Amino acid sequence: MRVKVVVTGIVQGVGFRPFIYRMAVKNGLNGYVRNRGDAGVEAVLEGEERRIDRFLRDLNEEKPPLAAIDRIVTSTLHGKDRYQVFKILKSSEKAEVSGSIVPSDIALCNRCLEELRNHDDPRHRYFFITCTDCGPRYTIIERLPYDRSNTTMQEFPMCSFCESEYRNPSNRRFHAQSVACPRCGPKAWLETRRGEPCRYDGPIEEAGKLISEGSIIAVKGYGGFHIAASTVNDDPLTRIRQVKHRTQKPFALMAPDLEQTRSFAEVSPAESKLLTSHARPIVVLNKSEDYYLSDLIAPGLHNVGVMLPYSAMHHMLFDRSDEPAFVMTSANPPNEPVIKDNEEASRRLCDTVDYFLLHDRVIAQRCDDSVVRRHGNSEAFLRRSRGYAPAPILLNDEAAHCTLGLGGELNNTCCIVLKNKAFVSQHIGDIQNVETRDFLESTVGHLVKLTNSKIETIASDMHPGFVTTKLADDLSVECGWRPIRVQHHQAHIAGLMFEGGVEEIVGICCDGYGYGNDGEAWGGEILYCNRESMNFERLGHLQKQPLIGGDLATIYPLRVAAGILGKSLDIQDWLLKNQQCFPHGGREVETILQHLHRNTRTAETSSCGRVLDAVSAILGICCERTYEGEPAMKLESAAVKARDILQLEPIITGNVLDTTRLVVEIFRNKSTHTKADLAYSAHTYLARGLANIAIKEAIRRGVKTIGFSGGVACNRILAITLQKMVEGASLNFASHRVVPPGDGGLSFGQAVVAGFSQP
Repeated sequence: MRVKVVVTGIVQGVGFRPFIYRMAVKNGLNGYVRNRGDAGVEAVLEGEERRIDRFLRDLNEEKPPLAAIDRIVTSTLHGKDRYQVFKILKSSEKAEVSGSIVPSDIALCNRCLEELRNHDDPRHRYFFITCTDCGPRYTIIERLPYDRSNTTMQEFPMCSFCESEYRNPSNRRFHAQSVACPRCGPKAWLETRRGEPCRYDGPIEEAGKLISEGSIIAVKGYGGFHIAASTVNDDPLTRIRQVKHRTQKPFALMAPDLEQTRSFAEVSPAESKLLTSHARPIVVLNKSEDYYLSDLIAPGLHNVGVMLPYSAMHHMLFDRSDEPAFVMTSANPPNEPVIKDNEEASRRLCDTVDYFLLHDRVIAQRCDDSVVRRHGNSEAFLRRSRGYAPAPILLNDEAAHCTLGLGGELNNTCCIVLKNKAFVSQHIGDIQNVETRDFLESTVGHLVKLTNSKIETIASDMHPGFVTTKLADDLSVECGWRPIRVQHHQAHIAGLMFEGGVEEIVGICCDGYGYGNDGEAWGGEILYCNRESMNFERLGHLQKQPLIGGDLATIYPLRVAAGILGKSLDIQDWLLKNQQCFPHGGREVETILQHLHRNTRTAETSSCGRVLDAVSAILGICCERTYEGEPAMKLESAAVKARDILQLEPIITGNVLDTTRLVVEIFRNKSTHTKADLAYSAHTYLARGLANIAIKEAIRRGVKTIGFSGGVACNRILAITLQKMVEGASLNFASHRVVPPGDGGLSFGQAVVAGFSQP
């Protein structure tokens, strides 16, 4: 009997061909296996029917742990047997099937870590030790099929030792494309900021020692450069913040192990599992009561982002250091892609760092670290990137069109929806300059090639001024793709609906800004969405509030507070007392007061983020936004372990939640109650008000599910309070688990709206 088998899914770069080889030999079958140009795997099996049946049964049950089989297609071949043995053939360029893809980068496995520490192993202390179960994948691939010649490892021919393992079916490096050793693989070295080489027997270990002594080091990793520094020494952190103009934004940390992590942060069993998973994301953890690291790491926040080492180089950095953790933050200028090339790093970081820890393997694809936070019993992605992207998200149904979503303006990703899969890219960033736009466009092209997609429709935000909207228009003309514009909050809720596999949903969508159907600024919305029509209806929203100074109000939230309070209170003295919170002091306050007295018309918004910002400013928690979401994040931190001291009953008129009352009551009570209790009261008022509207509308329409999306859905207090109320009303609560609730998930929502809509 002769059979051809084509397997699609994540089956390249995960040891699948060696697995097929061993299974075929075990079952006494002849034939071949090879990679294909569409990221699938093809095999021809010759032998007895019962042996082939056993092979096919075991194919799913015993597949490699990192493989994900989407489909197995078998066809009977006619003619006589042609093969006397089973072998792995040279890969084919054939690309007939769409939807397979190479896996994301995989953290160093325990067996490689043991070899790294074994003095008798040829790869002892080798920073690029990997095998079929671990190492970079997505960041080294240049084109398909996934063979060494199509990756950035092509510059490093294998020595006889590595090749012997590569050719040995019983070795776990059998056909591992990244296999290397100190003799033949990439080399690492340490140099000064001026490019002078540092002569050390162990440059990586020496770099870790230098970090402990107060030096700042640029470290080249799998998907780009990090800036590393001490976590217990304020001086290097002060320097980084000054040079990078990053006064408040928190830094991510890398700890050597769980034990050290627990010395400064609270780690639940679920968080421990996340930290040690093969994806190795940054996990946002609550600081412990005896937190002892520098306050400059996460100023004004109750939590800190921590990851564990995911490469041999990371493990080696801690070998000569007693530090509990290193700062390990992305080495990119504000609003620009992460740096990935040695020359670019030397040019752009020489005024920031003291040393460079470099290697000579080219990074094919930039890829930032992923960031995850636990909300009760579920996870919320703040950023889905390294370790996860571009692994597909499986959908319940097949899309009508192969669709590309380009996302929004901030925290951007792109997404391809192809049949029943959604491929969300790594984190792109804020699309505010040519460099990031080019990064987005190149990522789109790479993702299209990897998935062998034939794009028919391109989706973008409704905002006419977004760079991504203009790019979608350009690509639609250039490539002949049908353009569709999707309302910002509809994309959020539709993404949540498809992620949860529900037919209809009442969605609460809260964020800082989204362009509404009426051309106004939305951001605190309750929408009804259903799969059948792929349309939405705006059921309710937060009260519209003035933005004095327009975009300036998003940076200086006292402007938002003044606009809300000035409608019913005399706030002149209060504003003058806080004039230091404005760039132009008293003159700026006078301008704001004149605006209020004359009742000058201004832009308005229903944004939940702006209300939280206003409360944060009134309480003196954060009066200037230096990074996205800062005032609201610090307000949440202030509210942790507090109580609802005001217990305000939400005022709802015509499905519009009154937020003026909330802000006024916070202002009136700021001298009589603690900041923490007032901050918590603000959260519960908004959560109860939004939940009341959503529950009423869900019951009226017979909808069983209420969901929460948008950037504000990253707020744990709001998310948990809403969930309790919704489930208390015997309704299902939906939250994001596989894509970020913020704008990092926007491209996914756009793509499913456009992909499942009828032309």
